[in-house]
Amino acid sequence: MQYSNKICLSRRDCLVALPIALAASVGPRSACGAEGLKPKRVAVVATIYQPGSHADVLVGKILEGWKQDGGPGPALELASMYVEQFPQDDLTRPMAQKYDVPIFDSIEKAITLGGNTIPVDGVISIAEHGDYPFNERGQHLYPRQRFFKAVTDTFIKYKRVVPVFSDKHLGPSWNDAKWMYDRARKMKIPFMAGSSLPVSYRTPGIQLPMGCEIEAAVGIGYDGLDIYGSHALDSYQCIVERRRNAERGVRSVQYFEGDDAARVLNSGILPAGLVDTVRAAVPKANGQVPYKLAPREALFLFEYRDGLLGVQLMSQSVNRTGVAVKLKGHDQPLATQFDERVEPRHPHFAYLLKGIERMMHTGRPSYPVERTYLTSGILDRAIKSRALGGIRLKTPELAIRYQPVDYPHAPLPDLDSSPLTPLSQLLR
Repeated sequence: MQYSNKICLSRRDCLVALPIALAASVGPRSACGAEGLKPKRVAVVATIYQPGSHADVLVGKILEGWKQDGGPGPALELASMYVEQFPQDDLTRPMAQKYDVPIFDSIEKAITLGGNTIPVDGVISIAEHGDYPFNERGQHLYPRQRFFKAVTDTFIKYKRVVPVFSDKHLGPSWNDAKWMYDRARKMKIPFMAGSSLPVSYRTPGIQLPMGCEIEAAVGIGYDGLDIYGSHALDSYQCIVERRRNAERGVRSVQYFEGDDAARVLNSGILPAGLVDTVRAAVPKANGQVPYKLAPREALFLFEYRDGLLGVQLMSQSVNRTGVAVKLKGHDQPLATQFDERVEPRHPHFAYLLKGIERMMHTGRPSYPVERTYLTSGILDRAIKSRALGGIRLKTPELAIRYQPVDYPHAPLPDLDSSPLTPLSQLLR
């Protein structure tokens, strides 16, 4: 079966979609985008839309600008929403009413705007937050795969493909991640996923050229293994994928906890001082109560197929994410923190949305989904190793190859720049 993945609509599609589009106009933010560029219309499917949720800091920026203050925003227009849960502080209904955005009771209807074609230019899936169960391994069973299946089933039914962004990691289980990735490839869907942290501000800013020689690297993260392990691993991978001849994937994963984690870190697997360097790069937790589902100290150890040792520490003694690397020929390691600034309105999500905006306009992912596909597998296998008593798991399924992209992080690209700007110019 052939699917159309053209961004433009046929004349017949336009005639069918026009009355619906007029009814769904979002008012003050629908006129134009960056540099007068016509906005691309997106459907949002979300688990929940409440203050501070991922839907708030993504959808809110489409509706109310990068700072969510009514100022300039992305060249995107919110065409419709499907939201699954409505708590007391729900924003779905008041924001939909304020901006005349239709809410639909199914993902299919949100993508078709209740019609019999796909008149939207893209889909943003935000299956994060909300009342969903945990499995016996402590993985939060957000319906990312179910949402993606409903989205792609709609593409099949109406014989048209548009770009899709899926928030955070794929899964949480490896089977879900693999299913999503395989279906996207089979259907040739422009597909992005992942954390907002790789595109966030970094303190201090460090410069690692593409093709650099990384001798060793260690990451540090905090909070729950599943909920924040994905952020930590995406941050780690966006650094180490810049090494020479990357990326060919991971051949094994093992989990350590408590004294065992400390023993491994003190065994000489890393250059002296590298762990202290990454700990010094992030702020202390200031006596905060550890996340109830997380151990005080945990370690993911994974072996890349090119020989680099992956070392990701999860610690309740810190409250940010960081990475330290030792480059060949450099005496001193480099370390950085991935900022989670609160104002204005969690700006790292603005830079994530900027990457999404670019894909919606170009029809091509801004950076490879394989990064998050790989980290989703590492995370799931680390959690599986924990459940099995910390055994080393061989991971032939994680022989994931991809070509990294030199995509910028905050404060680049300029949020008000055109999403059609050549990638080479985004770094200036």
